[in-house]
Amino acid sequence: MKAMYIDAPGQVSIKDVEMPVRKEGEVLLKILYGGICGSDLGSYRGTFAYFDYPRIPGHEFSAEVIEADENNAYGIKPGMIVTCNPYFNCGHCYSCEHGIVNACMDNQTMGCQRDGAFQEYITMPIERVYDGKGMAAIEPFCISYHGVSRANVKEGDKVLVVGAGTIGVLAAIAAKAKGATVYISDVSAGKLEMAKDFGVDGTLLNDSPENFEKGVAEITNGNGFDVTIEAVGLPSTFQNCIDACCFGGRMVLIGVGKKNLDFNFTLIQKELNVFGSRNALKKDFLELIDIVNAGKAPLHKIITNTYAFDDAAKAFDDFAHNPGDMLKVVFDFSKISK
Repeated sequence: MKAMYIDAPGQVSIKDVEMPVRKEGEVLLKILYGGICGSDLGSYRGTFAYFDYPRIPGHEFSAEVIEADENNAYGIKPGMIVTCNPYFNCGHCYSCEHGIVNACMDNQTMGCQRDGAFQEYITMPIERVYDGKGMAAIEPFCISYHGVSRANVKEGDKVLVVGAGTIGVLAAIAAKAKGATVYISDVSAGKLEMAKDFGVDGTLLNDSPENFEKGVAEITNGNGFDVTIEAVGLPSTFQNCIDACCFGGRMVLIGVGKKNLDFNFTLIQKELNVFGSRNALKKDFLELIDIVNAGKAPLHKIITNTYAFDDAAKAFDDFAHNPGDMLKVVFDFSKISK
């Protein structure tokens, strides 16, 4: 079968690999669609913190069940369209023993610390396979939804999401679903225009520190936002979220980066509540599958570009050079040359 590799920064190839062999307790899956995550793009650029080369990328995907144990306890059957939890936890570290499996101290996310889903077939432990109820990949929404839940966003909150990429837009959608008034900020005017299609209450162009500060003051009458959500992973955007948060507010970090920030930590004495958010939980997947299928979140609008699997190198190159014009880039695995 065929598999996609990021061999080195800026280098993508398609290679022939052996078909996986399903073991008891596993499911054999045929990949249908896969989305390029910000971490995949960072791996391609050489900026993502948790990636070793060469590796098969990909942890956003939908798949068809080909084989599964008969009469399994999870109700997973051949022919089902499923999504999967791609965050492999060790089960025995301090975090896992305390039930915080998404923050496993030895976490291995598919496409990051272990090979990912951008190949024709994969096997997965059956307990990580969830009935998608006919829906495509939902994993990126789970990342955003988990972060919004960490910040305890509630009705009446005024929320600022910094970063209008896929994760940021999905965080805005999740915050809106919880009844918040939501603004989104980005350095790209094009991305802010796209974000307007998802029902945000306003946008803030972050084209200079002065304009960002002025915009925050105007929107909040000088008080700051109840909740700020960092969805980029840069020192400057982390600082934006600290600065824009009100006294006693909540700030959550979803973005992942590898640069340090030197900042005045006394700002946290605004009595800020600063949360880290990592991966997602099974309950996030199951709740969101129902939310999206009920029509409460326009997930289909996120996909802006679809490429054939064979065009992997072009897809990554296009995305890397046109991030302001592309939101979610998806591979169609039915279009693979033999």
